[in-house]
Order: sequence, then C-alpha cells, then structure tokens
Amino acid sequence: MLPTLIENIECFITRPDRHNLIVVRITTDKGVVGHGCATFQQRPLAVKTMVDEYLKPLLTGRDANNIEDLWQMMNVNAYWRNGPVTNNAIAGVDMALWDIKAQLAGMPLYQLFGGKSKDAIAAYTHASSDTLDGLFTRVDALLAEGYRHIRCQLGFYGGTPEAMHSTRSPTQGAYYDQDEYMANTVAMFKALRDKYGSRFHILHDVHERLFPQQAVQLAKALEPYQPFFIEDILPPQQSAWLAQVRQQSCVPLAMGELFNNPAEWHDLIVNRQIDFIRCHVSQIGGITPALKLAVLCQAFGVRLAWHGPGDMTPIGVAVNTHLNIHLHNAAIQEFIPISDDTAAVFPGAAAPEQGFIYPIEQPGIGVGFDEAEALKWPVVYRPHEWTQSRLPNGAIHTP
Repeated sequence: MLPTLIENIECFITRPDRHNLIVVRITTDKGVVGHGCATFQQRPLAVKTMVDEYLKPLLTGRDANNIEDLWQMMNVNAYWRNGPVTNNAIAGVDMALWDIKAQLAGMPLYQLFGGKSKDAIAAYTHASSDTLDGLFTRVDALLAEGYRHIRCQLGFYGGTPEAMHSTRSPTQGAYYDQDEYMANTVAMFKALRDKYGSRFHILHDVHERLFPQQAVQLAKALEPYQPFFIEDILPPQQSAWLAQVRQQSCVPLAMGELFNNPAEWHDLIVNRQIDFIRCHVSQIGGITPALKLAVLCQAFGVRLAWHGPGDMTPIGVAVNTHLNIHLHNAAIQEFIPISDDTAAVFPGAAAPEQGFIYPIEQPGIGVGFDEAEALKWPVVYRPHEWTQSRLPNGAIHTP
C-alpha cells in the first residue's frame, strides 16, 4: 500500500448553537481529506492549542495509513497522558485518520471495521421537565416519534429543589437537595410506570449527585420499576462502592462518561460491576482505543452505550453510529437533536428513524464540514454554572 502523507492538520472551533464544537481536519497528498471530533466544550482553546502547536508538527509528513502507530506515538509523546485536553486532541486526529482510510478503501467506516452486526442501533433521547405533567407531554411526543427508550429526568440533574433549607448567604452555585431528589426520582418512576406500563424503557442519569450509601438506597428503591439503566449513580472516585450497590440491587448500572484512563474502567469491567460502559469516544482518545475497549467489554458481558450528549459534533455522533453498527455488544445510542445552524455546518448529519439509527453508507465517516458556515459562529466561553453543583450547606458536590 503506497504511503498517504499528511500534508496539513487544522483545528476549528465553532459554536452554531449552545456548545463550542471542535473539528480536526487532515489533508493528505492524495487529495483525501478527513475530519474528526475533538470537542471539549469547557476548554476548547486548550484542545486547539494541543492540535496546532504539538500534534501538527509531530505528524506532518507521516503516513496517514499507520493509524495504530500514530495513535501510540501521540499517546506517549508528552510522556504524561490520559487527560481530557490531550485525549480529545488525539481523538480528533484519530477519527480523521480513520475517515481518510475508509475513504481510500471506498467504504463506510463500519464496513472497514468488519461490517455490521445488526440492522440498526436503538436510540434514546431525553425527556425532562420540572413537573410530571410536563414530563408526560414530552414522553408522549417522543413515543409518537417512535422512541422506545427514553431518559427521564424530573428537573435538572439532582432535581429542582422546592423546599431546600438554605444557609444565610448561599455561595453562588447550582443547588440541589439529595433527599428531595431521591424521593422525587422514585415518585417519577412510579408515575411513569403507572401511566405507561411497559410501553418504553426508562433510563435515568443520577449524574453523581449522591453519596455512596444514598446510591445504594436509590438503587434498591428503583428496582421495582425495572429501569433500562441508571447512569453514574456514583462518581468515578467512589466506584469501589459499586460492589455494595451490586450486592443489594439488580438495577442495571451504566458508567464511564468521565473516564479518561484505562485504569478507571478495567476493574469495573473485569469484576462485572457495571452493565453498560458509557465512555465518551473522544474523551478516551478516539476510535482506536474505543475498539479495544469494546472487545474487553464483550469478554465480560458488558454492553456499550457510548456517551452522546449535545456537546459533540455530528461527526462524533456518526462515529458512535459506525461503532454501534459494527460492534456486537453495542446496545443503544444516545441521540440529541441538532439545530438548523449546526446542520448547516455539518451536512449529512444522521438522525433516528422511528427510534432506530441506521447505517451510514457514504465512504468514510459520512458527515461533512462546511468551513465557511463554521466561521460564522466563533468560540464563546461561558463559566458553566451547572458544574458548580452545591448541597444545601454550600459545599461543592461532583456535577
């Protein structure tokens, strides 16, 4: 196979909607151009600096065919590794290289992996409201669209407090009450089952808002309502407590969107402490490590539910789809609808059809990038108040 030399690597930040989205573009001497998602919306300029100042001079002139070698080199080149800035920058390059290779092969990316293991991947999206009536309205609309898996939240992460006992002069932050959240969440599940029965699978994201013993209590309380999975019932630094959750509840557990390092997921998978891995593909370094993680999961009966939030590009969404169509243990794909402005920047973005996402059949990843449209929406920094989660006494808690 003749070399395909990397001639240029560029990094773009665009904000056509609420989120800063990061795209890496690689140009080769064969005229084939690849794109990847490197989105870390809270620190976009740091990722761009990593790509522009460090990865571009490291990789220019090298053979784009050698994805494995290039990934290993990028991963260890700074000696210290596995942080969100470095991993997202590497992922943007890695996805672009896989995009190039699949285009050179003249096939969609999932075919390059080895073809499909399923006709389509089931999709889920989010239904949330401050009230049960509002939540029911949203669920009804999604059922009409064909969804049969819906993530349901009453209020924002941690719930919307109504009777919180606050301090005299609260420090600025996003406050919630753990006891109220737990009670309201159990009541929400009961109300959904009473109204809809088993018409759809209920998913829920705790978003790490609990202390370990509270997590055990919530899992036990939700067991009668048979959730599809409960996500991030604990923060990563308390994952050893999952053994106690497992001992006392059979509720399926999902975890992983904050993981950067294989050491964070290895023992959870090998010891079967989770049912679904929720890693964010760009956060762990791209397609190359995601394929290896998927194989490890399959050996231990853990299914895949890659993180798919609104703060990732449609390129990243398409990568999730290619992985899910190929990988046998891929269970479900998170999907958030995009705005018209975002669709203009990323032509060809995929969308569910009656609750399923079907294979993308264009060569490569299959989603375009319109630079002129992207430049209309420059980066905008915001402090992300939602990550400043606080308990009633004013203490910061994991977001």
